[in-house]
Amino acid sequence: MKALLALDDGLYGDLMAHLLPPSDGREQAAFLFARPSSTEGQIVFEVVEAAPLGAGDFGAQNGYYLELTDTTRAKLIKRAHDLGASLVEMHSHLGSWPAAFSPSDRAGLKDTVQHMWWRLRKRPYIALVVATAGFDALLWLDNPRTPRQLDGLLTGDRLLRPTNNSLRGWK
Repeated sequence: MKALLALDDGLYGDLMAHLLPPSDGREQAAFLFARPSSTEGQIVFEVVEAAPLGAGDFGAQNGYYLELTDTTRAKLIKRAHDLGASLVEMHSHLGSWPAAFSPSDRAGLKDTVQHMWWRLRKRPYIALVVATAGFDALLWLDNPRTPRQLDGLLTGDRLLRPTNNSLRGWK
């Protein structure tokens, strides 16, 4: 089954400006709330709301690491419940290399996804990492342990494809 994340061009531009600001040496993050719709052979997660995060939302934030506060995490889960939506996490990596989740990202996702899967009553979870040279994405569609690829990001009339660097190395 093909899986896509859809958002409008304006929101995509705003998110990239937030996640990759030219003068900030810290990783940034945002969460999206998306509702899935299925057709034969395809599932599309349509973004219904976005929550760019600020400095107060992090317990730690530097050039290579982010950690949400418990309060931020609880607010995001509550909003996803209120909207009947899945959560999509996005964060940035600094530098110009191809986008991929770091070893610490992977370790964090293994815990986070299982927790979110339980708290959001088995709703799919999507994680994206963006860099100046593109993005990578993982989707937990059927269970909280085994991710699969997100086939693309639809923004306006463009289909952007992830690097899929992280899925190849997932264990």
